[in-house]
Amino acid sequence: MRFLDHILWGLLLLFLILLAMVSAGHALINKRDPRSALGWILASLAIPLLGPLFYWGMGVNRIYSRARRWHEEAGAPVQPLPPGSQPSAPLPPELSYLKELRNLSEHVVSTRLLPGNNLTPLENGEEAYPAMLAAIDRAEGSVHLCTYIFDGDDTGKRFVMALSRAADRGVEVRVIVDSLGEKYSKPTARELLKGSGVRFRRFLPLRPGGYLNLRNHRKLLVVDGKIAFTGGMNIGSRHLVSSRPPVVKDLHFQVTGPVVADLQRTFLEDWSFAGGAQLTGPRYYPELVPTGSALVRAVSDGPDKEFRKLNWIILGALSCARRRVTIVTPYFIPDRPLISALVTAALRGVAITLVLPEVNNLPYVQWASRSYLWELLQQGVRIFAQPPPFVHTKFMVVDRSWSLIGSANLDPRSLRLNFEFNLEVYDLQFARLLEEHCQATLELSREITLAEMDGRPLAIKLRDAAAKLFSPYL
Repeated sequence: MRFLDHILWGLLLLFLILLAMVSAGHALINKRDPRSALGWILASLAIPLLGPLFYWGMGVNRIYSRARRWHEEAGAPVQPLPPGSQPSAPLPPELSYLKELRNLSEHVVSTRLLPGNNLTPLENGEEAYPAMLAAIDRAEGSVHLCTYIFDGDDTGKRFVMALSRAADRGVEVRVIVDSLGEKYSKPTARELLKGSGVRFRRFLPLRPGGYLNLRNHRKLLVVDGKIAFTGGMNIGSRHLVSSRPPVVKDLHFQVTGPVVADLQRTFLEDWSFAGGAQLTGPRYYPELVPTGSALVRAVSDGPDKEFRKLNWIILGALSCARRRVTIVTPYFIPDRPLISALVTAALRGVAITLVLPEVNNLPYVQWASRSYLWELLQQGVRIFAQPPPFVHTKFMVVDRSWSLIGSANLDPRSLRLNFEFNLEVYDLQFARLLEEHCQATLELSREITLAEMDGRPLAIKLRDAAAKLFSPYL
């Protein structure tokens, strides 16, 4: 019996060694970032069983291969892009210096830069939700909503009622909620919509061995394929500044014009990916007429894509900047290339303004973020802190000419792990609106100085530096 026990323990030890070696070898071959590879190799070899399990559960991106398999099985995209005989719109003369940035986007994004669009900023839930609900109430053919969080509070119930009424009128109503974001609220949207005519899908349902880190962070509402809403705002009363704390301030956008077809395409691809039917045809892609002057390109990014599109576009925009760059983001955890791009632009004489929240809803993210600020402050980047309540707004403006809006934050989770949706906009008028919004914010904000960062107590510096170690996973 004792001999048998020795054999069993030996086999278990051999299994653990093989598992550790296979996990470490897989990380060595497949991880592009050497720091990430080294971390997972050490974890796999140093922590028996748990290290490899964490690696295969959280460190391996199975979404990319799954997406490729799904596309092969489908045989064609949900809605083929228009023929290549219709190239992206040319830049107007006043924006011609951004042609290198336009060329970069052309190479990494499959969608075209489309003319004739109009974008209207909507501040907080007080402006965004009435416009969204009114659009749902006017819907005649389809309503498509994708969100990360759909709260079951009073605001969420208003959306549930509007979506249910639309379904009762015969409108095709489809809703996608991320399965991790769904956990933020009780009752859930799925429970509230049960029994209605609304078709509901959870994105990547949570389960053992599931995709804990690979979440759908997109915010899309497309009505009749003609009017759309996107930005950073979820569905919930927290986005009403007049509501009870905790309050989250944010900026959302109403979109009309030809680019709405790309928002529709993104939703329907997610719908099919989440297990819904593939949908195409003029019912979902009606003819869209010009409604404004903005040149807009849809940028759908995520771990199922071959390129880190948003990251490359942001770096490209910084390299093209001539005079000024404005960045507003709730979460700022830059990687080394982004820090280098910001510092290089600042040293070239570009005036860079970075606006962050004074108080973050995720303290450990704020700790990690603070550990990066001194390096930027040393090179002349101006950094401001917005007063409470927490501000979830995110946008980027270059030279009051080019803008980037959408759901992505400047952190590894958005730029590497999440499914995100953004719009790059070439339009002087729209950029001016965002700059004016930022200027009004700066008048209420305080500037963070290098002396403040250097003067942090040692305990705070150690805390911030420790949080920084976990930056790839925050």
